[in-house]
Amino acid sequence: PPIVCPAGDSDHCRQTVTEILKRSRQKCMQGKDYLWLVVILAVASWAIWIVQNPNYPIRQGLDLQGGLQVLLKADLPEETEIEPAQLDTSRQIIEQRVNALGVAEPLVQTEGDRRILVELPGIDNPDEAVSLIQETALLEFVDTGSFPLEEGTCIRTTLNEGPSRCEYDEAGNLSVASAPTYETVMTGAAIQSAESASTDFGQYFVDFTLRAEERELFANYTRANQGEFLTIVLDKQVISSPQISAVIEGEGTITGNFSLEEAQRLALQLRFGSLPIPLVIDSTRQIGATLGELSVAASVRAGTIGVAVVLLFMLIYYRLPGFLADLALLLYAVANLAIFMAIPVTLTLPAITGFLLSTGMAVDANILVFERMKEELRRGSSLREAILTGFDRAWTSIRDSNIATLVICLVLWTFGRSFGASAVQGFALTLAIGVMVSMFTAVIVTRTFVRLVLGQLANRISRSSWLLGV
Repeated sequence: PPIVCPAGDSDHCRQTVTEILKRSRQKCMQGKDYLWLVVILAVASWAIWIVQNPNYPIRQGLDLQGGLQVLLKADLPEETEIEPAQLDTSRQIIEQRVNALGVAEPLVQTEGDRRILVELPGIDNPDEAVSLIQETALLEFVDTGSFPLEEGTCIRTTLNEGPSRCEYDEAGNLSVASAPTYETVMTGAAIQSAESASTDFGQYFVDFTLRAEERELFANYTRANQGEFLTIVLDKQVISSPQISAVIEGEGTITGNFSLEEAQRLALQLRFGSLPIPLVIDSTRQIGATLGELSVAASVRAGTIGVAVVLLFMLIYYRLPGFLADLALLLYAVANLAIFMAIPVTLTLPAITGFLLSTGMAVDANILVFERMKEELRRGSSLREAILTGFDRAWTSIRDSNIATLVICLVLWTFGRSFGASAVQGFALTLAIGVMVSMFTAVIVTRTFVRLVLGQLANRISRSSWLLGV
C-alpha cells in the first residue's frame, strides 16, 4: 500500500521506509536461500549415493583400460553419396557383433558421414575382433516347425552348420555342447524392402516386399506350411519368430507384440541383412593395460594435488568466504563424478583434462564474486549490501565467460564427431558438463552458503577485515 509521509518529516520518513524495504527484501531472500539449501542437500545426497553405488561404475576409456581401437571407412569412391541410414545400420550390425565378444562397454559410433569408430576396451584377441567386425552379416529365414523360438536364442542352420558366436561364453568356450540346426528357407537377399507401420489401435507391425525372383519359391513354401513358424535369424541368433498365417506371394506382414522401436529395428534388419555399405579398416591401434594403469595413477595424483592447492589457496586468501567456496567446490567435484557415472561418460585422459580445467573455471567464478564483494566493502558498504552487490555484478562476467566456453565445447564436439577424433569429443563433453555444474555451484551453492552464514554473522564479523579477506 502507498505510504504517506507527514509534512516536515519527509527525510526521516524516507529513511524509515528504506529500512523497512531492506528488511523485507532480506527476509524474502533468506526464505529463498533456505529453499535453495534444501535443493543443495538433495543434490549432494544424490551425488553421494551415485558415487557409492556399485551399479554405477566409472567407465574407463581405451587409453586407461587398454584394448583395441578400429576405425572403419566406407570402401566406396569419395564422390559416392552414403545415406545416413545406411551408415547407422552398419553401426548397429557391428555393435551386435562386438557385443557377442563379451567386451565390457564397447564403443561403436559413426564418425562423420563415411566412418565408424569401434573401441573395444580390455580385448584379448584383436585378430578375432577384427575378423568379426569385417565379416558380412547373414540374415536367414529358417523353418522351426510348430514351435517358435525366443528372441536371442542361438541356433545353427543348414546354410552354415558351424558354431554360432552366441554359443560362446565370455572366456571364449562353448557354453552349450551344440545348438540345434534348422533348415534355411531363404536368406535376406530375397528382401527388396521393409518398413515399420502401425494400425489405428497403436499396434506396430512390419511390411516387407520380396524380390521378383524369390516370390514363387516363398509362395509355395508358405502355402505348404500354414500355421508353422518361420523364424528370422541374424548371424544365427533369433531376432523374431512369426507364424505363417497366409500365402505370401510378393508382399507380407510380420505382426507381433512389437513396440515402435522393436518394429523399426526389425525393419532395418530385414532391409539390410548384410552390411549396406562395404567397409574396410582404415587404421587399428592397440593400447596396453600397463599404459592405462600408469595414466590413471598419474591423473589421480595430478588431480588430487591440483584440487588441494586450489582449496588451500581459497582458504588462505579469502578466509571465511574461501572456506564456504571450498565446500561448494567439493560438492562440485562429487556432483561431476556422479554425473559421469550416471550418464555414463567414458573417462579418457583428455576427458579427465577437461574435468580438471573446468575445476579451475569453477574457482575463477568464486574469485570474481569475492573480489566484487571486497570492492564494495572498501567503499564502505555494509556486509549484507556487499554480498548482494558482489553476486549481482559478478553474474554477467560469469555468464558471458561460461557461455563462450560452452560455444567452444560445441565447436570441439562437432570437430571430433566429423573427423573421428573421439578424444576431442571426450574433452569437450567433460568440459561442458563441468562448466554447467560450476555455474550451479558458484552462483547458487556459494551464494546460498555466503548469504546464510555471513548474513547471520554480519553484526559480529562486519568489522573483521581479516576474517573477510579484505
